[in-house]
Amino acid sequence: MTFEHALPERFRSVNRGYDATFRPHRLSLGLVVPLERYTSGPVPSMVDHLERVRLAEQLGFAAVWLRDVPFNVPSFGDAGQLYDPFVYLGLLAGQTSRIALGTASIVLPLRHPAHVAKAAASIDVLSGGRLILGVASGDRPDEYPALNLTYDDRGERFRDSFAYIRRMEQTSPAFANSYGSLPGGMDMLPKPLSGKLPLLITGASQQSPDWLAGNGDGWITYPRPVATQAQVISDWRKRVEAAGHPAKPAVQSLYVDLLEAADASPQAIHLGFRSGMNHLRAYLKSLEEIGINHVALNLRFNQADIETTLQRIADELLPDFTT
Repeated sequence: MTFEHALPERFRSVNRGYDATFRPHRLSLGLVVPLERYTSGPVPSMVDHLERVRLAEQLGFAAVWLRDVPFNVPSFGDAGQLYDPFVYLGLLAGQTSRIALGTASIVLPLRHPAHVAKAAASIDVLSGGRLILGVASGDRPDEYPALNLTYDDRGERFRDSFAYIRRMEQTSPAFANSYGSLPGGMDMLPKPLSGKLPLLITGASQQSPDWLAGNGDGWITYPRPVATQAQVISDWRKRVEAAGHPAKPAVQSLYVDLLEAADASPQAIHLGFRSGMNHLRAYLKSLEEIGINHVALNLRFNQADIETTLQRIADELLPDFTT
């Protein structure tokens, strides 16, 4: 099944990271941090974490993606990259020069949007416009009472937070919602380098399909069978067009365990598969054909040496997926 919708030669420009990562009709590859194998428990070691991010940039990966995991929730089973995403992004901004810095995703209902807006704009400026801000409503109920927040109304608070962050891009905005009111006489600085933050929405985030299509600068979704994913992406793009917006990029995550034998058959793992390079290449090509513009590879379950795997992907796969 191939992608049916006509797309422009380029997506609308937002910032340096967004523009370099996403191209219509093309798929680029990124990596989910931490870049290490940790299968015996939820907490990574973070050994050589900076060296591996710098290696990813050197090898030509388009982006690295950080998750927002404030608590190590036992039922979730993954503590993420341990560090606060904005603090860590600040470090990565100073340790890299080209690779896009993405979040997948900041849980908006758990943070005040003024703090998110200021932190995100700061990272964007400090990195030279490389931030891609993925946002979500959150899916770990245990975190909400820990912050004295309710879980069931997170969808409404997500919308209010999203609107607040957008308004902070303006000069001395005047508005009010559930997060606070600004009279128009004061301003938040810095502003995003290009004047706008690229806001990509993850999953449904408790919103309607039309809201997702009309408000985000792109969409981050999860692996599905290719035929099903093709229908999902086609429906989303139709809704984007119906809302009167130009085409926007679609992103997918994927857990991968890359085996040494190139022709090794695929075996299912959590939100992905274990396979040789041939199947991985064919699968990614099929995603490119249905309109996925970026895949964030997660190597948590990868059995081979991480540096070796990164080099193999760079040598054998990246040439097929350059923007």
